[in-house]
Amino acid sequence: MHIAIVTLTFSLPGCGSLKEKRHRMGGLHARFGNTPSIAVCESGERDRHDASEWTFVIVGLSKREVESQCSQIGEKLERTVDARVMNIEREFV
Repeated sequence: MHIAIVTLTFSLPGCGSLKEKRHRMGGLHARFGNTPSIAVCESGERDRHDASEWTFVIVGLSKREVESQCSQIGEKLERTVDARVMNIEREFV
């Protein structure tokens, strides 16, 4: 069993409220949390309008499988979220 923890920090320029932030970041939990091998949560910057931090825990039978899912998450987020990815931290447990 292989486990990766991926934490992404986002910048939301021009975001004026928490409601707008939720809309712009909307659906991350629904999009990724339904996958049995991925757990996701907003892990930081919850009270800031202009920033957000999300952590993904990915579990797989092989390191290659987990690395592939990590890459797919990063690519999908960069395409679908109305925010700038400022930092990506990846840790294998």
